Amino acid sequence: MIDSLLPLVVAIPLLGAAVTLALGRRSRLQVIVSTASLVLVTLLSLALMFDIDTNGTAVVHVGGWEAPWGIVLVADRLSAIMLLISALMLLGVLIFSIGQGIADQNDEETPVSIFHPTYLVLAAGVFDAFVAGDLFNLYVAFEMLLSASYVLLTLGGTGARIRAGVTYIVVSLVSSIIFLAAIALIYGATGTVTIALISERIRDLPMDIQMILCVALLMAFCIKAAVFPLSFWLPDSYPTAPAPVTAVFAGLLTKVGVYAIIRTDNVLFVDVPLRVPLMVVAFFTLLIGILGALAQADIKRLLSFTLVSHIGYMIFGIAIGGVHALSATIYYIVHHIAVQTTLFLAAGLVERVGGSTSISRLGGVLKASPMVAVLFFIGAMNLGGIPPFSGFLGKVSLFQAGLEQADWLIYVLVGAGAATSLLTLYALVRVWNMGFWRSRNEVTGYSSPLLASLRESPDDSGSVMTKSISKLMLGATTGLVAVTVALTLLAGPLFGYTDRAAENLSNPDNYVSAVFGEGER
Repeated sequence: MIDSLLPLVVAIPLLGAAVTLALGRRSRLQVIVSTASLVLVTLLSLALMFDIDTNGTAVVHVGGWEAPWGIVLVADRLSAIMLLISALMLLGVLIFSIGQGIADQNDEETPVSIFHPTYLVLAAGVFDAFVAGDLFNLYVAFEMLLSASYVLLTLGGTGARIRAGVTYIVVSLVSSIIFLAAIALIYGATGTVTIALISERIRDLPMDIQMILCVALLMAFCIKAAVFPLSFWLPDSYPTAPAPVTAVFAGLLTKVGVYAIIRTDNVLFVDVPLRVPLMVVAFFTLLIGILGALAQADIKRLLSFTLVSHIGYMIFGIAIGGVHALSATIYYIVHHIAVQTTLFLAAGLVERVGGSTSISRLGGVLKASPMVAVLFFIGAMNLGGIPPFSGFLGKVSLFQAGLEQADWLIYVLVGAGAATSLLTLYALVRVWNMGFWRSRNEVTGYSSPLLASLRESPDDSGSVMTKSISKLMLGATTGLVAVTVALTLLAGPLFGYTDRAAENLSNPDNYVSAVFGEGER
């Protein structure tokens, strides 16, 4: 079976990272190796997704050591779809970065030779997180992400990027310490770090012990996922990085945390009553995030705050529980990975065409580059939840799942979700009106009370500097926009797939049986 190839989704990018590092400054060879690595992982992920959907969960005991004595890699339907969408986004962003290098001729904004090995290590960390069958392997995946992220955030060595990198690494280290402490506590209580075995043994512990262990894990994962009030670090960390780095961070890294929360809630701590606290957290994540977005003049900071707010939809779906809600949550995660990545790439194109990402200085982008305007518009309408895009379908499905339960708290969350969607649309339409519809001639001398009340990026120099756009940059962004449209066109089959994925998640014994079969616990 093809499931024996599961370790390759991690091994291929790690091997590619080693090769690109050895190639040094031979940029063309680095590009070939990096692209080939991610193309291979994308094709393998697609094959795994179909195989797992047909034959069931893929399990590989690394080195032949059976769980819980050795490392086990596990990929069910949720893991498979996360692998595929992540590989597609990583490949698209890599092509964009190559095009940016061509356009910039290796200036300080262009990824240098260390970019390719670091980027592939980041990719390996993302893939490893989705197939990790034990908590310590998941911790290793997070540390791979942390080390690679710091290098990518600080590319170029500007003061703003160093400050953002320091903030990011301090917060991430705190999260890692909490995660490692939680692993130690869980090991002390259950005698294992294998997720499937923890799922069985944790049920025998007193509920107060289960609650402590669950909250410790969720604290670490909520920092990774940028869940309010642990999301303060994100808006100041992401926007300063180069466009390709910002895009892949915004699209993928927080979703690794959300994925870990799903596993915690549906496999490890099934009986812990955290429904109400998660709903409260989802409520504040939705509203505080979008209110922060409304106060921003800089497009990248605005998108960073909308990223935080839309994590609230995912936490809402996790809190509801059940097959319908989990299915809608998985679909929404896939949608958001694609749309958020695409929008940050489009924002990078807007910055090059308009010379800035501040709407106080942007104007005439529609006339200057209709193609860039169309790419941004499609992503904006999708994120805002305009029908028939996938953002609308995902939110409606989440709301329907919630309204199946007659609960006043869910009604409040549905209202908050609808308000967040409308405010997201308002914020993005404001960007469109100021940056795209308004002519460049109107920018000089233009003033309004609304514009004056918006907050500029603290690292904004106030300058306007346009740059050229290569065909690869446009092509990569167009390709990812096509992926977001495909999520709408293929919504029926995708919801069928996510329904089957949710059914597996709703019964943790399926996960345990896949890992151990008839083997000894």
